[in-house]
Amino acid sequence: MAAPSLNEEKIHCSFCAKSKTDVEKVVAGPGVYICNECVGLCNAVLAAPAEPEPVAEIPWPDRTSDEQILELLPRIAAVSAQVEASLQVWVDRLRDRGVTWARIGAALGMTRQSAWERFSGEE
Repeated sequence: MAAPSLNEEKIHCSFCAKSKTDVEKVVAGPGVYICNECVGLCNAVLAAPAEPEPVAEIPWPDRTSDEQILELLPRIAAVSAQVEASLQVWVDRLRDRGVTWARIGAALGMTRQSAWERFSGEE
């Protein structure tokens, strides 16, 4: 089973959830994507001097209104669906190679039966 190309998929950055059409470039990884804007932010964070005490939680939700969070939810859901679809493609590839449901389940920290129920497409 051939995986869809980046041109065929509705790609969203796995970090900021922006669509590939809303950014200049998207880099693909195994089941995840990062846009040029997030790469730039990562570069800025890595270039900054280390803080003596790292903050345990990202504070931005405290400064974000309910409306802004509600607006963000569909983008987060799209990223979730994208990751789930990518996981399905990888499981399908393993099944095409003859890898057992038991091995797939073990890799995902679930039983063979749970893996089969989630990914086989059978009832």
